[in-house]
Amino acid sequence: MSENSGSQTVRLVRSARQPLALTRLLKNLVRYKYFYMMLIPGLLYIAIFHYAPMFGLVIAFQDYQIFNGVWGSKFVGFDNFMYLFQAPQFITAMKNTFIISAYKIILGFPVPILLALLINEVRILIFKRSIQTILYLPHFLSWIVMSGLMFNFLSDQGPVNKLIKMMGEKAIYFFSDEVYFRSILVISDIWKEMGWNAIIYLAALTVVSQDLYEAAKMDGATRFQCMMKISLPSIMPIIMIMLLLRMGSVLNVGFEQVFNLYNPMLYGVGDIIDTYVYRIGVLENKFHISAAAGMFKSVIACIMVVTTYYFLEKVGDK
Repeated sequence: MSENSGSQTVRLVRSARQPLALTRLLKNLVRYKYFYMMLIPGLLYIAIFHYAPMFGLVIAFQDYQIFNGVWGSKFVGFDNFMYLFQAPQFITAMKNTFIISAYKIILGFPVPILLALLINEVRILIFKRSIQTILYLPHFLSWIVMSGLMFNFLSDQGPVNKLIKMMGEKAIYFFSDEVYFRSILVISDIWKEMGWNAIIYLAALTVVSQDLYEAAKMDGATRFQCMMKISLPSIMPIIMIMLLLRMGSVLNVGFEQVFNLYNPMLYGVGDIIDTYVYRIGVLENKFHISAAAGMFKSVIACIMVVTTYYFLEKVGDK
């Protein structure tokens, strides 16, 4: 008898809470209506350009014919995925994607952090702002412009080869030799984006209390020790969040960069999933194969995000 009365009491309490929660929600919507209205453009953008196109994933499971459309194309199940994993070009592109992405994460991810820590130690404000502006500028150049600069800089008659010839060595054909191409991709990407990526870390450093630095100096800590013991731990949560976001795009290694820098002689080390999808989807009109490759990328990205989040959560608990 007591158990039944207890369960009835719980149900009554829950049923009483629901109208209260709904009333509170309606009051908040009315009270902050202008703030919620400001969300409408962003929500519409996400709905139209991110969620609505997800219906097109059905193409990955069809022998899609553009004149038959989605409803008239034949359903083939996982045949498109089997085609991908049996295609030598896709295997090469997938391997190159993982290798280039690993290089960019291992070598490129720490650079903005180090750059932000160093800029934060600059005490002359004008000099500090000038350094930031100079380092931000490459981000605003498109990869078409950047590729032109790279071609001129590393060409047969470019300054690099002129310097090599002055040293008595033979000229290096950087854009026809597979040995150098991945290094060019990683170095140029770091140079272009390191200043821009450092912004968020600099913003996080501005909220660090100056009392911590003054107390550390009174205890005899050097500037390097302050940087390693105060500045770096203070931005560690931001670093973890940025790493989590970066792992979500582990297979996005820069289509524009690779497409503008590589050529058929470099497919063995430079062809990535995005360029493979472009060739087979746009040039060969195999939209179902490109859709399957895109879906494969999304699944891998989801797995990487979940795995990285789980790992960072375990590390943060220790």
